[in-house]
Amino acid sequence: MDANQDISVEELKALLDGNENIHFYDVRNPDEFEEDNLGAILIPLGDLMERMDEFDGLQSEHIYIHCRSGARSDRAKQILESEGFESVHNVLGGIMAFRNLG
Repeated sequence: MDANQDISVEELKALLDGNENIHFYDVRNPDEFEEDNLGAILIPLGDLMERMDEFDGLQSEHIYIHCRSGARSDRAKQILESEGFESVHNVLGGIMAFRNLG
């Protein structure tokens, strides 16, 4: 996978179904997370900067980020890129698109 390339929900599902150990983060709010949890680590977008230490050592690792529709995760991707992360992937369509996979 190319560095900083966005991925589809189908690609995310393939990663999750493959039981791969991935660095997967959800940047929604806690109430949204409780409603639909795909197994990601919850770091609400508003808390991202103060929790950057949780990404220590992952600068060259693939990081996958999702939210409700893809907007907050795109913003999180931009923040991580500005902090020097090399392989950040936004899940296009977020949980809304993932729900439609059936």
